[in-house]
Amino acid sequence: MAATWVFGYGSLIWKAGFHYDERRVGFVRGFRRVFYQGNRFILFFFFLFFFFLPINKPGFFFLPLIDWWGVAYRIPEEEKKIALEMSTVFFSPHFYHLHILQSLEIREKQYDLKVYLDFYTDEASSIPAINGVMVYIGSEDKKTNPNYLGPASLDEMARQIAVAEGPSGPNTDYLFHLEESLKQIGCEDPHVTDLVAAVRRVVSTKEGA
Repeated sequence: MAATWVFGYGSLIWKAGFHYDERRVGFVRGFRRVFYQGNRFILFFFFLFFFFLPINKPGFFFLPLIDWWGVAYRIPEEEKKIALEMSTVFFSPHFYHLHILQSLEIREKQYDLKVYLDFYTDEASSIPAINGVMVYIGSEDKKTNPNYLGPASLDEMARQIAVAEGPSGPNTDYLFHLEESLKQIGCEDPHVTDLVAAVRRVVSTKEGA
């Protein structure tokens, strides 16, 4: 079975939720992280830009020459770790591989696109470290991506994030985890940093009221 790599740019950075053979820090080109995507069920407001976008979760907009940092995971191809994950001998390595992919499909179901992009680890290099990492993204087409919210002012996004909460917890936790996780991999995203500061101002104002 050929190696399968998955690129994470949001919660997958700090919480993969599955065993993996390898984790690499790097980026894909032509994308930028913005909060233009929503999720009516999880109530997260993490938006990323791509030629297509999602709703209260990361989405993307096509922006040439932008490096979009995150982490890539290589999904296990062979027996390794299966016994630790599964309590039955009926799960083969191939089944486990499919199990991970199926779980990802459910986890990332708010996105209407799954694309394969080149992954880089060196900003000075034009040669990708990995060809064709799998990435879940959302488009601007509301027919296929009803979660797309579109652009909003920093203050408006901050007000939404400050109060949004769902089964996975407060949206503020998601945003703050994202900022901290990006710092840990050596990446500072100005949009995320500015949004965190704006959200903290909103929260501070509410607490002081």
